[in-house]
Amino acid sequence: MRNDDKDPRHLVALGCRVLGAADLGDLIWGHLSLRDPEGRGVWIKGATLGFEEVGPDDVLLLSWDGEVLRGSGRRHAEYSIHTEVMRARPDVSAVVHAHAPHAVALASTGLPLRPISHEATLFVPPDMARFTKTGDLILTPELGAEVAAALGDRNALLLRHHGVVVAGATVEETVVSTILLERACAMQIRALSAGDIVTWSSDEEALSKRSNCYSSELLLQAWAYLVRRLAQSGG
Repeated sequence: MRNDDKDPRHLVALGCRVLGAADLGDLIWGHLSLRDPEGRGVWIKGATLGFEEVGPDDVLLLSWDGEVLRGSGRRHAEYSIHTEVMRARPDVSAVVHAHAPHAVALASTGLPLRPISHEATLFVPPDMARFTKTGDLILTPELGAEVAAALGDRNALLLRHHGVVVAGATVEETVVSTILLERACAMQIRALSAGDIVTWSSDEEALSKRSNCYSSELLLQAWAYLVRRLAQSGG
């Protein structure tokens, strides 16, 4: 990891490009944020850009009330997802909001996310947290606070008819978790295309797999791989 990846702007920009390379963009929509180390608010991807386009100069510092403190350009209208989750969760330092297509599709079925693959065990049991009050944009701090309450102490939330919110202690962990959540949902959609799902890991097995497969160290190794792959592709 380069030294400048510890700069909030560089780390957020790199995380955005990793998400873009994983096809988690939705044109110019979707965002990644990092808690400001000095407590001023959050560093977040600026609006009007796709994940894959983001460089350090495209990352803004927002106050907890959404005021742009550093950087130029527009902020995302849904910044309150990030500020309110971090306000409610001192353990969270990074948040991703993405319109992950398989996660949106699975949420629309109302079915639980089943641990039929390794990836799903990072999130279940218990079943995924869900926000069902609205599928519209999260445009106010009040709605952001309700999203944070629905997330609770979990690492991910399905916004029904909208997308996902993923929270973690670091950008690296949160970006990798977002990718794993989309893979888990895609796996279940594939299984459903063949008929009813009849078997999945027990809670005991799923929790064991979570420990064995997705420790912080292993998530960081996965991040390093994704960064290497991005570099090899010229990103």
